[in-house]
Amino acid sequence: MSAATTRSRTPRTPRATRTPDRLCAEAVDLAREAAEEAAAPGVVGEHVEVVAEGDRVVTHFFECEELGYRGWRWAVTVTRASRAKNVTLDETVLLPGSDALLAPEWVPWSERLRPGDMGPGDLLPTEQDDLRLEPGWSGEDAPPPNSVVSEEMVDHLDEEDAELTSRTPSRGAITAVAEELGMRRARVLSRYGLHVAADRWEEAFGAKTPMAQAAPASCQSCAFLVPMAGSLKQAFGVCANEFSPADGRVVSLAYGCGGHSEAAVMPKPPRPAPPVLDSMAADAFPLRPAKDSGSTTEPDASEDLGHS
Repeated sequence: MSAATTRSRTPRTPRATRTPDRLCAEAVDLAREAAEEAAAPGVVGEHVEVVAEGDRVVTHFFECEELGYRGWRWAVTVTRASRAKNVTLDETVLLPGSDALLAPEWVPWSERLRPGDMGPGDLLPTEQDDLRLEPGWSGEDAPPPNSVVSEEMVDHLDEEDAELTSRTPSRGAITAVAEELGMRRARVLSRYGLHVAADRWEEAFGAKTPMAQAAPASCQSCAFLVPMAGSLKQAFGVCANEFSPADGRVVSLAYGCGGHSEAAVMPKPPRPAPPVLDSMAADAFPLRPAKDSGSTTEPDASEDLGHS
């Protein structure tokens, strides 16, 4: 007797319509005991159906009431020998039904990996036949036949070139120069790897982005563009403008943003004139308006104001 789970998305169905064996079909209690022994207590539900798998081979299905296994069923297969009346147990498994809740299909880690998933301490090994890489110069191979350091070419040097012959660079000198130039690598980027990287950078910071469409000029004429080395320098560079959304990123020469170094200079805000203060003179202010101003009149002293 065994208990197992399967990830098949289709339930096991009989190959042909058969009439279940009577004795095997009546062994419901035996099948339930086997399911309860394989499962956790209290997770085997009602008896669902009986399916004939073959001659004197029957599978009993029970509902699974365990949390997280919606639509799954316990399948217990029983059988009996020819002319025998004793029903014996064959196997016990947990199978998904037609509406079972299933986990997604397994995907290899190399296909699940996305940019930004790598963290400190993580290792990302590359396959030996990675299309993005191709063999580089590691210093282990022999110099080509037409190289100045090959023995064949040294033998063909004329006597007047003896001084040049004595100064033929050795293998160690070439290795040192290769390390200085960064050429001594086991593998380098292939043409396919360069195209893949260029397409990725062009999509993120290229001419078709909304930022580039609204830019006053392209990065090709910007002073904040740091040129790249190699074959990609004809199409890409590194942005060094801290206020640009592409600061520290590889950008296309056709990309652009509002932080272009040659953008129009913003006018300075107007500054008001300084206030003028004169504290050396006194200003005379009349206490009463003038008589000819017409705004007020002085009261008549002879007029009776109604009080003593």
